[in-house]
Amino acid sequence: MPSLPRAILFDMDDTILAVSGSARVVWARIAEEFAAAIAPLSPAAVVAAIDARSQVLWSDAAWNRAWRVRVREARRNIVASAFASLSAADGVMPVPGVGDAMADRFTSIRDEELSLFPGAHETLDRLRRLGVRLALITNGAAEPQRAKVVRFALAERFDHVQIEGEHGFGKPEERAYTHAMAALGVGPQDTWMIGDNLEWEIRAPQRLGIYAIWYDGYASGLPPNCPVRPDRIIRSLPELLT
Repeated sequence: MPSLPRAILFDMDDTILAVSGSARVVWARIAEEFAAAIAPLSPAAVVAAIDARSQVLWSDAAWNRAWRVRVREARRNIVASAFASLSAADGVMPVPGVGDAMADRFTSIRDEELSLFPGAHETLDRLRRLGVRLALITNGAAEPQRAKVVRFALAERFDHVQIEGEHGFGKPEERAYTHAMAALGVGPQDTWMIGDNLEWEIRAPQRLGIYAIWYDGYASGLPPNCPVRPDRIIRSLPELLT
């Protein structure tokens, strides 16, 4: 590992901020809550279908770009698509409204149970004391993302805060990274990118020559046969200081 760089670009959701488990864990909780409403479909089958549709849709660049600033509606779309795939297989479909209620429950849990990962503030503060320039780069709509920045006292810990809904562009677009680096006055050789999304925070920054660190905050490990190779993997933010 190289010594600390001049600048670090941080993702926010599932990197600095955490919910009580990965998305799949949260969906499993919700499926159990709605078990009677989705019967005879099993909660496990519904979670698997939602997870599969999430992977397919969020990995589609055009779909991602269109929906990532409308996350609540995107989740409803994903759940509806998952139920449609299950119905095509066995003809079973929940009563109308159940899918939207499940999606909205997921959004509520994500908001209610949002918290800082352990050591987040301390790590950011230490990096700044060491002279590292910091930028926060987050996708999503302006209002909810800015509310998180304020709620968790992040603005004062970063030299540059870049929210997709405020700037009009987001990851994995090249200018999401180049704009942040310009704001910090650094180049790719002086910069690390840290985040949980293998496409947005690893593959795309690496194309620009940025050292890319994958944050595996939920200890899920790389997916099988993953084609993306992070320069480093960490499971806690304080590891950046070791």
